[in-house]
Amino acid sequence: MAMLAIAATYRIGICNCRGAIEVAALLKGGRPAAALAALIAALAGYDLVSYPFALCGRSKGIHMADKSRAGLDDAISTLGNGLLLAVAGSKINVHAILHSIVALEQRSFHRAANVIGIDQSVVSRRIRALEDELGVSLFERDRAGVRPTAAGKEFIRQAKVALCDLDYAVKSARSAGNGSSGFLRIGFLCSLASGFLRDLLVEFTRSHRTVTVDVAYGGSRDHIRQIRDRSMDIAFFTGLPELPDCDVELLWHERVYCALPEDHRLSSLEAVHWPDLRGESFIVGREEPGPEIHEYLIRRLATLGFHPRVRRLSVCRESLFHLVGMGFGATLTSESAVATPFHGVRFKPMASDEDLLPTVGVWLPGNDNPALRRFVSLARAMKNAQTMIGGRRVLADEGLAHEEQRP
Repeated sequence: MAMLAIAATYRIGICNCRGAIEVAALLKGGRPAAALAALIAALAGYDLVSYPFALCGRSKGIHMADKSRAGLDDAISTLGNGLLLAVAGSKINVHAILHSIVALEQRSFHRAANVIGIDQSVVSRRIRALEDELGVSLFERDRAGVRPTAAGKEFIRQAKVALCDLDYAVKSARSAGNGSSGFLRIGFLCSLASGFLRDLLVEFTRSHRTVTVDVAYGGSRDHIRQIRDRSMDIAFFTGLPELPDCDVELLWHERVYCALPEDHRLSSLEAVHWPDLRGESFIVGREEPGPEIHEYLIRRLATLGFHPRVRRLSVCRESLFHLVGMGFGATLTSESAVATPFHGVRFKPMASDEDLLPTVGVWLPGNDNPALRRFVSLARAMKNAQTMIGGRRVLADEGLAHEEQRP
């Protein structure tokens, strides 16, 4: 497929230099699928969103002129009779995937054909060939129309995600190629209600309005994997991990807080000491940062000679705090999260100096994304500024935190 795209790049280079540069850059970066998507758009003279992504989300609103439809259809065919993508070891026709998406939305092959601007027999034949290739039925057919099978729903959902990823890849290559804007992909686990990361994002987006910032909430393990495969530029999480292949820099500290019901016996205290929590019941989420909080509770309370009672619940962080207010138990959170009030909940800082957690930024040293370099420079400038944390003035300098008493 890459060789086919390279050959076609010459053709678009004659009339669309920018498109040729995009395709070449994506091929060089080891992304033939993204290069293929860029090539389709360049041959047709449209952004990638002009056709496939309109079909993904707003097929009812498509009003393409016949010439436009034919132009993109011809562009796809330019790559060979029946453009093929390798999917899980099989060869899948791109037309068939797009037609399946529209058929799902329209619940009819006839209406899907009208939206796309081709004969119904073509839509039906291509989807049937796709089903034969996959070895499963994607649709149940009757006189009233079509209904997706369970396998069909899942396949088309994944296909939409893949198309959106291709769209993102093409836009990233385009912005990098013309130098007028950029993309920055950031992973985080802490709250954005307040704190260093919130201030960093606000300042960066204010001073770099041409850079599109994409953020993803998740755990450190997934984010490290994404950084290594270059699908993420930088991630933030607590601790001081040993990652020899990555740049790891301490940027700020966050104090641990205990979330308690407002009528709890400890809610009137200025700060909570670990012995105060002896015999308490705790709740955490099953998803990150729940497992991290669970481990932290066990480690801190084990030093006092007892094992906490911890329930793991399948709820988000916001719902977890509401459950605290309803009396389900206490939980822990970070300092950045306490700026958001929750009915019936009191946030109390943990008093120990050991409960001031380091938070680091992690990125690949070989990542030459200009937006990343500007973002890291801003983060370093901000970390060297004085910040008040828990009544102390904290300076983070070259990975070391220095504390001084408030004057």
